[in-house]
Amino acid sequence: MSLLIGKFWVFKDRSSYIFSLLIAILGSILFAGKAIFIKLSYRYGATSEVLLALRMIIAFPFFWIIYLNSREYKENIPLAKKDIYQLAWLGFSGYFLSSYLDFIGLFYISAGLERIILYLTPAIVVLISYFFLQKKVTKIQWISIVIGYVGVVIAFIEDASTKGSHGWLGMGLVFASACLYANYLIFSGQIVQRIGSIRLVTIASSFSTLCGVIQIFILAPHSLMEQPSLVYVYSLCNAIFCTVMPMILIMVAVQRIGSTLTSQAGILGPIATIFMGWYFLQELISVHQIIGMFLVIFAVWLLMHNKK
Repeated sequence: MSLLIGKFWVFKDRSSYIFSLLIAILGSILFAGKAIFIKLSYRYGATSEVLLALRMIIAFPFFWIIYLNSREYKENIPLAKKDIYQLAWLGFSGYFLSSYLDFIGLFYISAGLERIILYLTPAIVVLISYFFLQKKVTKIQWISIVIGYVGVVIAFIEDASTKGSHGWLGMGLVFASACLYANYLIFSGQIVQRIGSIRLVTIASSFSTLCGVIQIFILAPHSLMEQPSLVYVYSLCNAIFCTVMPMILIMVAVQRIGSTLTSQAGILGPIATIFMGWYFLQELISVHQIIGMFLVIFAVWLLMHNKK
């Protein structure tokens, strides 16, 4: 009897682990789908400003529903003025400006290349920490960074050959987006323990929404109401399935299996984007893109397994 119970619990734990891993993988794939909906919307004449505003406006109430039903809201830890200023800056730079540059960059390059560049974020975090925060970088970290950037260059060859200077512009914009988001990760890590992760995301995204709304009302106030119906459908899917749901799934996965394993599951993000771009956008899958993708994935894998 005790043997049967032991076997039952081993099976249960293994099933729970696999289920948690699948949650992390699904969250990573849904995050990756953002580029697909953006590129589909561009086909109907939507601008980056419109798509960013629609995404944040639709996602805004969902973030607050999640926060108001969280333990962090019930604990009600007061925010200092310094915290509010920091959250406003993180919302502007890490969410609004980072997303805006990413959306513009997607207009010029393939969805697969965009995801490969964004997957360099952990390596960019290491570089920012080294040059601006005087953090030490190990030999393995330097090797992984070099491999990652070589991978991006190889993956970029196809876009550069077909799109010329526009390809360079797109890659530069997405890389700048990744740098801003890396900066967000570094500085949000300094206050997240004090104010809570859900509250941080909710308030920072609220400031981002405010920036997006101000921008669209300055540039083209009537454009939000003049889009083809499919643009609204794609924006709704982008906000719910590629913004809010992945955030929930990733948070659940981190609680169940930890941040390291959850990050490792994110490896499937670039792979999923390349194949979704091929299926939904008819983007070609080149040998250069595949080689570059695996080099970037290997580079991030080295960073994750660097014990120092």
